[in-house]
Amino acid sequence: MGKTLTEKILDDHLVEGELQPGEEIGIEIDQVLTQDTTGTLVWLQFEALGLEEVQTELAAQYCDHQTYQFDFKNTDDHRFLRSAAGTFGAYFSRPGNGICHNVHRENFAAPDKTLLGSDSHTPTPGGIGQLAIGSGGLDVAVAMGGGAYYIEMPEVVEVRLEGELPEWATAKDIILEMLRRLSVKGGVGKIFEYTGPGVESLSAPERMTITNMGTELGATTSIFPTDERTRDYLERAGRGDEYEKLQPDEDAEYHDSITVDLSELEPLIAEPSMPDNVVPVREAAGQDVDQVIIGSCTNGAYEDILPAAKMLEGRTIDLSTEMIVAPGSKKASEMLAREGWTAELMAAGVNFSEATCGACIGIGHVPGSDSVSLRTFNRNFEGRSGIEDDNVYLCSPEVAAASAIKGEIVDPRDLAEELGDLEDPGFEMPEEIEGAENDIITPEEAVDDELIKGPNIGDVPLKDPLDERLEGPTLLRMGDNITTDHIIPATQDILMYRSNIPKLSEFTLSRVDDAFAQRAMNSDGGFLVAGENYGQGSSREHAALCPMFLGVEGVLARSFARIHRANLFNFGLLPLEIDQETYEHIDQGDHVEIVDDVADAVRSGQEEFTIRINDDWEATGILEASARERDILAAGGKLPYVKQQHEEGDATAASDD
Repeated sequence: MGKTLTEKILDDHLVEGELQPGEEIGIEIDQVLTQDTTGTLVWLQFEALGLEEVQTELAAQYCDHQTYQFDFKNTDDHRFLRSAAGTFGAYFSRPGNGICHNVHRENFAAPDKTLLGSDSHTPTPGGIGQLAIGSGGLDVAVAMGGGAYYIEMPEVVEVRLEGELPEWATAKDIILEMLRRLSVKGGVGKIFEYTGPGVESLSAPERMTITNMGTELGATTSIFPTDERTRDYLERAGRGDEYEKLQPDEDAEYHDSITVDLSELEPLIAEPSMPDNVVPVREAAGQDVDQVIIGSCTNGAYEDILPAAKMLEGRTIDLSTEMIVAPGSKKASEMLAREGWTAELMAAGVNFSEATCGACIGIGHVPGSDSVSLRTFNRNFEGRSGIEDDNVYLCSPEVAAASAIKGEIVDPRDLAEELGDLEDPGFEMPEEIEGAENDIITPEEAVDDELIKGPNIGDVPLKDPLDERLEGPTLLRMGDNITTDHIIPATQDILMYRSNIPKLSEFTLSRVDDAFAQRAMNSDGGFLVAGENYGQGSSREHAALCPMFLGVEGVLARSFARIHRANLFNFGLLPLEIDQETYEHIDQGDHVEIVDDVADAVRSGQEEFTIRINDDWEATGILEASARERDILAAGGKLPYVKQQHEEGDATAASDD
């Protein structure tokens, strides 16, 4: 039996386990990346583990989320991150240089390499054949120190692309179509591997739009084979020597197969407030638009912005609509400026942002009340834009530009017919992906050789080993699809405390119940109860760390998002899956007790746990976990577990001597 492309790369990096779906595997990591909202904890954990130097082939620290530096706390974090990169041997991308995924693909991403990143959109370079996975920061710290990354082997699903995109349809419409079909839960436990003749019609950047937003499917990652389009991209980036041809075997077997006929696609749009709420643009047409933003790690490259610039050449945006371009990297900004497109866009009434994640997480360009914002981003979770009752739509740059011209949502095909002289701008690559290089500080150029910690940078709190008995009130009962933005909002007024866990914890679940944090602090332990897909969205481990700091003992949920589930283990919180009947009958305030000797049951491999509610009735919770995950949970989390492993290893070495 032949191998899939995914299996080939995993097999080359496998250090433990077998490539059987559902089995835990450990893989060697070649590259790691982290960013400024997750990076401070990564490096504090790296330091706490007693590690002295990066062991992966490459580590890169980006400053891309809070580049506006609203407060000294942001600036201090960036200074700390620069000092950590210099002290431990990582590349440092300075604030304003661009979004981690865009800058990484321009400079470092390469076929046949593994990449682990503390950002959920790390799978972006799967478009050029890199197996890239998002994870919690503690997993990144361990991998950066030379440890394997452990994951349950996903199912590999073939997405066969046939035909070619018609006019005005784009790569964004391909991934929106996938979301329309499968939902935000459709990729959980899966890797999507793209194949078929339609692949050849897509450039590498178009493929990376798809792999970037594959995260919204809940997928572990997404990947494309490599070919001459991949080589062309790497050559334009000045890295042609890093090209490798990677293809699945002709007789490769997949767990499932999906076929997408590109020729049947049309412009699509995700309506508020989920990325899978997808309809044809014509069904949403006529809705007035107050704000349009083109950018983000999904559609912020030069080749994403250029079509909008061509459409706006000689035109102006509607007077009732504000339009912003937020490039994904400074290189994209520089190339557009050198070719005159920045001036063309400005003449049309467009404003330019610094190259930052900013608006995507509600930092800057927050929509007005009772307004509609049309964005080329990857997420439109309610409130993520920075205002609770937002109305955010997701679409391609072409749909965004057409709607800015019209002042309302419009299918660009219909606008072209109305105007008579508007043509599909098509897709165009730059001759060279070039720009100033001095915003990346190499390890050899490091300006710091010791850590610089401002007053807002604290220590990583640790949890005690798992108790024999867990009990407490149901501190909060939630619905389906609770995101990490619900658990720890990412707005600038909150996320500036990302390095100060006691303060950050005060905002835990404030978007669901603003009294939660105080209630948790006043309680001696307790549980969270949630519906399906708890913890979807960002990789930020603060969403597990802060509840742990407040005394939460565990989470009872119908199902968990992959990265958040791993983060719960990493910080010693018991994740139990419950059935629908149990979920419906547990109320907030109910007393919950895990009847079993929890610590012993976790260590011994027990899967079914008896949950007693109010001493009135009992239910069953399921713990599906590997032996390694159970040891981590019993130790109180991954940090104490890894330190314990190191100490035992040192003791063994000493006795051998």
